Parts: sequence; structure tokens; C-alpha cells
Amino acid sequence: MFTPQGMGYDRAITVFSPDGRLFQVEYALEAVRRGWTALGIRCVDGVVLAVEKRRISPLIDPSSMEKILKVDEHIGVTFAGLSSDARVLIDRARVEAQINRLLYDEPIDVEILTRKVSEVKQMYTQHAGVRPFGVSLLIAGVDRSGAKLFMTEPSGAYAGYYAVSIGAGSQMVTEFFEKNYKPEITVIDGQLLALKALKGVIEGELVSEKVEMAVVTTKTKVFEKVPAERIEEFIKRVEAER
Repeated sequence: MFTPQGMGYDRAITVFSPDGRLFQVEYALEAVRRGWTALGIRCVDGVVLAVEKRRISPLIDPSSMEKILKVDEHIGVTFAGLSSDARVLIDRARVEAQINRLLYDEPIDVEILTRKVSEVKQMYTQHAGVRPFGVSLLIAGVDRSGAKLFMTEPSGAYAGYYAVSIGAGSQMVTEFFEKNYKPEITVIDGQLLALKALKGVIEGELVSEKVEMAVVTTKTKVFEKVPAERIEEFIKRVEAER
């Protein structure tokens, strides 16, 4: 008797199982679930991205392990899953952002960029000889219609969010957001909320070395990293509220 495994439904991305599933896409989702926790929060005056940073080895230079990267002046990305896959997609996103500037002489809309990246992901779910990208991206930015936050899945699906989390601690962070997120939140309060959410999933004490954070505001429309000393100030405020 043949099982789905025996029939090879999980060996070729082009083969659906009898119940309509693509096992390779589900395996890619598992790679995302095992990644470091990353989150995004859309605020009334901008967007906040934050991610936990783990010290894999005492010999690794932590400054070389970037988890939040700028795509264009007004857009940034963080991810959970395979960092090598993320690098390829982020480079593609940067190219698309520059093409838009050259063709139309204006910054690309956040959703248009998200759709272009998602189209690449979807293409890798339907051709033999390739595998899906084992990474989910959080794409945050400010364009002519305001602050935007999107999450893309390995399947190529994407959606806009007010607050979202991916990675190993995503379930706990999502439950925290459902109880504590408010649509009228500001970027300052969003950074505090992000640290409170990460505090529940980070091993040991919450310190700036274990967190990477970035913001983009509707006022400046510039995506920028939050300095470690600023994160330390926010952590002190979080600890004082206990």
C-alpha cells in the first residue's frame, strides 16, 4: 500500500498530494517556524520592526549578523527562516526598488514591492528542479498612502498587518499583540510594545545585545536602525513599568 510519502508527494514541488497540499511548501514553513523571532508593528505615525538576536557562538562577531536590512530609503525588511534565502530575496527587492526609481522617478509603493517579491516566491512553488524559499519576510515602509506593514509566506501569499510576528516565538508574540495592540499606537510606544513582546520569548535577561530594531516614520519617510543606546533606554522603561 502506497502512502503519500511513498508516492513521492514530498519529493517534487510540482506534485500535489491527494488532499491538495504541496509538502515542499509546508517544509519551507517549518524552516520559518524554527527561525529567530521577528515582529512588526504598524503605528499611526510609522512602522516598527524588531527581531531577537542569538549568540550562536562566542567566536562570531555579532555586528556581522544583520537581521534588519534597508531595501530603499523608505522601506526595510526583517525575516525568519533561512538567511541565505532571505539575502537573495532582499537583493531582488533592492533591484526592483531601483528599477521603479529609474522608470518612474519616484519611490516604489510598499505593496507593489511586496507583490513583486511574492511573485518570485510563488514561481519557486510550481517548477520542477527548484524548491520554495524557506523564509518569511516582514516588509515595512512609508509611501504616499501612509505607513504599511506586510508579511510574505514561502508560498508567495502576502497580507497587510497592523501587528505581526514570525519565527520560533511567533505564537506567543501574536497572543501578546492580540491583548495589547491598539490601532492608535505611536512609534515610540510601538518600540516599547515590541520590547515587551520580545521579552517573553528571549532567553535570559532582555538586553540591547539581544535585540535589533528599526523604525520608519511618516514624518521623515526614512528607514533607520535604532541605536543600541536608544534600545537600552527603552529597555529601562520597560523594566520600570513592571
